[in-house]
Amino acid sequence: MSDATLHDSKRDPGDFAVSVADSIESFIVAVAEVSRGDAADSAVPFLLLEVSQLLLTGGRLGAHEDFLPDERYEPDVGPEPDVDELRERFAAMLDPVDVYSEVFDPYVPRSAPVASRISDDLADIITDLRHGMAHYRDGRVSEALWWWQFSYLSNWGPTASACLRALQSLVAHVRLDQPLDELDGLDTDAVADEQLAEEAGRVMAAEIAGPLGLRSLGTGSGTGA
Repeated sequence: MSDATLHDSKRDPGDFAVSVADSIESFIVAVAEVSRGDAADSAVPFLLLEVSQLLLTGGRLGAHEDFLPDERYEPDVGPEPDVDELRERFAAMLDPVDVYSEVFDPYVPRSAPVASRISDDLADIITDLRHGMAHYRDGRVSEALWWWQFSYLSNWGPTASACLRALQSLVAHVRLDQPLDELDGLDTDAVADEQLAEEAGRVMAAEIAGPLGLRSLGTGSGTGA
């Protein structure tokens, strides 16, 4: 199915698959347009609106009974379109506020916040949506719906939810005249390095504390009686 026949006149506009595909196609086109930077000052509000609307579609997919593809194995859709340019455009456009902090899974006790990037989020979401759109354009509607539903639950849904929270927070800070606190060098790479260093320190302490007769951290200094 070509772009020209993406929404065939024979299809019912009220059909679930058609409305989902319409919403996803609209998001892909709108985000690509925002990434061009022609209205950079309005980028965050526009993205807030687009991600909000996409998550409504995701909610419909999540609430729907499980879709099952017609074929046992997923047909090859060819190489994935490159999203690096889109990612880099947003990274440059959102540079001062691109990195934000998010809890990965709110149901994991004492989850540590992790650093994420809005630019990475948008690129990842677009990649998932385009993959399903490739199936839809080729006429594999059940495969497209299965993929969009599965990837909503496993990847682009959580990613879009976290991204929406960051965008909403940015808009709130501006509209409520609440300046953002300094991010103190928050960065995805830096956070990963810190976590690795802490883990390495714990492993090293466990391996050498006993043989060297050292107390574990936090129990005070000095030798035992």
